[in-house]
Amino acid sequence: MSVDSLGTARPSAAPVEATQRLGLGAYIVCFRGIVWREVLRFLHQRERFLSALVRPLVWLFIFAAGFRQVLGISIIPPYESYVLYEVFVTPGLVGMIQLFNAMQSSLSMVYDRETGAMRTLLVSPFPRSYLLISKLVGGVAVSLLQVYVFLGIAYFWEIEPPLIGYVTVLPALILAGLMLGSLALFMSSVIRQLENFAGVMNFVIFPMFFASSALYPLWRVKESSPLLYEICRINPFTHAVELIRFALYGQIDWSSLAVVVGCTIVFLGAAIFAYNPSKGLIARRGGPGG
Repeated sequence: MSVDSLGTARPSAAPVEATQRLGLGAYIVCFRGIVWREVLRFLHQRERFLSALVRPLVWLFIFAAGFRQVLGISIIPPYESYVLYEVFVTPGLVGMIQLFNAMQSSLSMVYDRETGAMRTLLVSPFPRSYLLISKLVGGVAVSLLQVYVFLGIAYFWEIEPPLIGYVTVLPALILAGLMLGSLALFMSSVIRQLENFAGVMNFVIFPMFFASSALYPLWRVKESSPLLYEICRINPFTHAVELIRFALYGQIDWSSLAVVVGCTIVFLGAAIFAYNPSKGLIARRGGPGG
């Protein structure tokens, strides 16, 4: 702080000058450091890796085998023939992995805020929005590792999309991960204490997952409940699953693409605003340290 001739305290110009001196190399080093920290944290937590795979594998190996005779899947895009229930549910389980990983990333943000680690990150001379986006990209990178390991296991369970699908699905996975991660990032600004996280997870994750096309086609939902069908149709997670489903077979669902991109922009904008030190939710609680 400095004092002018009128005796008014003004912020020091040193932080501004430091920010202006940051070059492209500094931004790259910062980005790489944050992303690599997320990846290392994930690799060092083997139980997190196993738990991320257990949930979808249980659905794939146990529930799908039981539902196969109950839920018949008609010929619907992007499938060109009748498919087994395991094949239909795989994109939904991929979405499940990304959804739970996004919430785990949100949990780490709440933990960092309680321990004060977030304060060290957010008071750096880099723009706060850049730091949050770097954190978001790190979470998406972790989810991609989990998804491709799951798809590799599913391949030996006779779930064999076209080989090109493993490449074409990558942009859809990135977009879906960014949307879900942005939502989780915003949620981390709302959660006041680590103990409240489990309740918020139950309130957000399970309604989003079950009220979607992850486990059953929407035309079957419409037959039983038109109201639930409308809820599923406006659920952003439904469009993330459909985007992944089509991309896995080398196709694009344009309506789902538009919804996912739009929701990503809205959720990310809300998260950046919430972490604004002067206007957001963090400021109302006394700073990034909580």
